[in-house]
Amino acid sequence: MPELRKDPVVGRWVIISSERGRRPSDFNGTPDAASGKPCPFCVGNEDKTPPEVLAYRTPGSAANTPGWTTRVVPNKFPALQIEGGLDRRGEGLYDKMNGIGAHEVIIETTDHTKELSELSLEQIENVLWAFRDRIVDLKNDDRFRYILIFKNHGASAGASLEHSHTQLIATPIIPKVVTEELDGSLQHYRLKERCVFCDMIEQEIREEKRVVFENEHFISFGPFAPRFPFETWILPRSHVSAFEDSQKNEFASLAQSLKETLGRINKALNRPPYNFIVHSAPCRDTRLDHYHWHIEIMPKLTKVAGFEWGTGFYINPTSPEEAAQYLREIQL
Repeated sequence: MPELRKDPVVGRWVIISSERGRRPSDFNGTPDAASGKPCPFCVGNEDKTPPEVLAYRTPGSAANTPGWTTRVVPNKFPALQIEGGLDRRGEGLYDKMNGIGAHEVIIETTDHTKELSELSLEQIENVLWAFRDRIVDLKNDDRFRYILIFKNHGASAGASLEHSHTQLIATPIIPKVVTEELDGSLQHYRLKERCVFCDMIEQEIREEKRVVFENEHFISFGPFAPRFPFETWILPRSHVSAFEDSQKNEFASLAQSLKETLGRINKALNRPPYNFIVHSAPCRDTRLDHYHWHIEIMPKLTKVAGFEWGTGFYINPTSPEEAAQYLREIQL
């Protein structure tokens, strides 16, 4: 079973998951097209994944067979294990617990050749609904404190299969990065009685120089202090602290925002590898006045090296104003 271990100095938790070290090559950094092996995410290969936990299907099609458009399955080599108890315990001054959690894969499309931004708006909206449906279901498990949705696109961004997919991991603790974000936004709220993200949206709309795309419900812009070149965030214009609490009519707008933003990044930067992460409120605190859910998209254009690891500072060679203007002017 995996273990969660806590660093006694900075309070950071790590997952010790030796099972993942025994993944076959097609799950361990070699894209499926290059491996010569059948892609487990393609139609007709449903038996090569664990049984689906969610699928949007044509009426009458049976589970774990063709007929789906979006499909969610447990990760075959999970970082955390869903069965068992947490068994929190100490080992001298060290704290640890069983590596309990959920690790799932959202297979975004039946088309092996298409990246997320190349899907239709309806298909992207289905992917977003799959995110929401799985979060709502997993929140019923009292062991889970946080649910993270993330995408690794491209081998250098951590993807081990090239068929377009997103991942979900539910954890029994709130990650340190999330805690820092929650604490920082709470300090702003206590000082000004306003959400810092709402203030950011208002200023970005007013100044316009970092805006990439906007529609009725969402805005996409380069953050004022980006860690990486062309880092771009997508935020709902209305205050919502948890992704799954977004209104039904907003998902179509979010699909458009995601398609436009990723499409511009792909065209401007020659289809770079990238990560995106859905930042949302913890499972038990989904309605927070000081926090605002959002998506952070980070193209992999530079490498994190010794200075960044040693200081926590990032050296970004491209200003967000220049990057946003460049993306804004892209014609899709």
